[in-house]
Amino acid sequence: MTSDVTIGVCYYPEHWPEAMWADDAKRMRAAGISRVRIGEFAWSRFEPDPGHLDLDWLGRAIDTLHAQGLGVILGTPTATPPKWLVDKMPDMLAVGDDGRVRGFGSRRHYCFSHAGYRRECARIVRALAERFGKHPGVVAWQTDNEYGCHNTVRSYSESAKLGFRHWLKARYGTVQALNEAWGNVFWSMEYRSFDEIDLPTGAVTETSPPHRVDFDRYSSDQVREFNRVQTEIIRALSPGRDIMHNFMTFHVDFDHYDAMEDMDVATWDSYPLGSLDVFPGEAAHKAAYARTGDPDMQAFHHDLYRGTGRGRFGIMEQQPGPVNWASYNTDAAPGLVRLWGMEGFAHGAEMVSYFRWRQAPFAQEQFHAALNRPDNAPDRAYFEVRELSRDLAALGALGAAAPAKVAIVHSYEAHWFLREQPQGRNFSYIEQVFSLYRALRRLGLDIDIVGPEAPLSGYALVLLPSTPYVPPRLAASLDAFEGTLLVMPRSGSRTASHRIPDNLAPGPLAAKLGIKVTRVESFRSYSAVPVLYDNQQAWFDRWREFVEGEAVVVAQTGDGQAALTRKDRAWYLAGFPDAGFLDRLVARLAGEAGIETQALPRGLRSRRRGAHRYFFNYGPEPVDVSDFAGGAFVLGSAALGVGGVAVTREER
Repeated sequence: MTSDVTIGVCYYPEHWPEAMWADDAKRMRAAGISRVRIGEFAWSRFEPDPGHLDLDWLGRAIDTLHAQGLGVILGTPTATPPKWLVDKMPDMLAVGDDGRVRGFGSRRHYCFSHAGYRRECARIVRALAERFGKHPGVVAWQTDNEYGCHNTVRSYSESAKLGFRHWLKARYGTVQALNEAWGNVFWSMEYRSFDEIDLPTGAVTETSPPHRVDFDRYSSDQVREFNRVQTEIIRALSPGRDIMHNFMTFHVDFDHYDAMEDMDVATWDSYPLGSLDVFPGEAAHKAAYARTGDPDMQAFHHDLYRGTGRGRFGIMEQQPGPVNWASYNTDAAPGLVRLWGMEGFAHGAEMVSYFRWRQAPFAQEQFHAALNRPDNAPDRAYFEVRELSRDLAALGALGAAAPAKVAIVHSYEAHWFLREQPQGRNFSYIEQVFSLYRALRRLGLDIDIVGPEAPLSGYALVLLPSTPYVPPRLAASLDAFEGTLLVMPRSGSRTASHRIPDNLAPGPLAAKLGIKVTRVESFRSYSAVPVLYDNQQAWFDRWREFVEGEAVVVAQTGDGQAALTRKDRAWYLAGFPDAGFLDRLVARLAGEAGIETQALPRGLRSRRRGAHRYFFNYGPEPVDVSDFAGGAFVLGSAALGVGGVAVTREER
């Protein structure tokens, strides 16, 4: 195994007889595994009765794993509070926007705002950290598990209502200032005190957009503060260990950049086939990649979480076979478990960890495959992980992820603004950001996904997806940016309090772009607006804007309106483009920015890390990468079958 990356696995010793632990640990090492995550769902075993801790079994499990040279990532168990704790403080349970209590019986059954539950979490985390914080076998910590999974960020409980009122008072100071910011003179919604403010649910019709956006901000802050309770304890009692959390696919209900301020490594849970099933997409596309996964979905999240982790990221849960939670759960094609793992490393991952060691023969996840079957025989994924380990050993130290020349500025708050007042049901921030990423990746480019606070001066090309509120720091960074810039529609169309800016959209970007947006419209796909771009037919397929100003008009709609404008090196797209339009535009901008591109065949993707360039064939047919490889093959060959991986050495 190389010195700078590791392979891991998720393990649940409490699910299996203790007599199996030592053999499991030996077989993990034989497969090339060196990291093991344990403990994140075991509170009922850590504390079977209130105040009666039983951590001896956990100590024996850690000792057993450590004896085989395995480093333990110890999870805090706060995602699954036990029944006795729920009975002790039933108001700790979250409440849905329908007013129903989200009760005990599965997982994530707590409200982030509940102060009593936070104290209980601090108590159990402190007990674990005091006992195991300096154990030589514990190399890192995972806080909780998948914050926000099952739509659990926003709770409409009494605790959340009281917390929201305090949050609003701290933000606005006076209720008069809040009334002004929210525009509460509209519909006679003015408040006399913060104590009159309820949560934005249960009204006859649409509630105030700034009310909802502020509740999004508040709810996101609660996740960060809940997590901080744990990280402060771990920092004090387990020095020198990394703290991480496992984020999810396309999850935007809280600001991950904020949460990562208190942690070291951003990890995420990669389930390519389940995610393909639930993400919007055409049937033909899903059919083509039903057993390999979308060619860009995993890479998108690798680059996203590398950005949220300030350069440090990993995969905590990598899909090993069929899952149990999608509407339909296909099996991975042979080789894909290895491919997905290698692709994570190619994007800079420090660790790829597989979920899980052995398939559970009981409870909710019986259908979820693992590295081993329930009868303890190795499943196909076990052998692919062992092969991946050998591949990594052959490659040697991988080095750092290659620096990118292009960046996408990604904002969680932008999603909240567009969700709370979409103006068109089919306007999706997530789909737009992903479409920008896909267009760039088809050109063989390495891409950074950065937050609104990130510096931009080092990039040749920057893309700003629809960002209604452009904070002052981002506005200044974009204004000073000297490279090629593409701004998508609706950017700068709102203030921080969700008002239309006095100078109209694009607000603080107006001088940079040389335009003003005077009218907008949304429409269904059958009302798509034709656009003539570069003497070819294109379309705005769900949104368009009417703009005026000094900028040069580069493309027009069929009715003669500006569709694409530029002022110097700053471009503005006045609509939501179809995929072909976006592909051609992004290729043009990359060329203008002086970035070398390669139009990759369908399903073929590449990424550079250190001195290596990696090629991945997601299918649906074999490809030859001879025309794209700039160095000697050190793994695989130019002929890539479906699920194939090849690596070349390219000194740059």
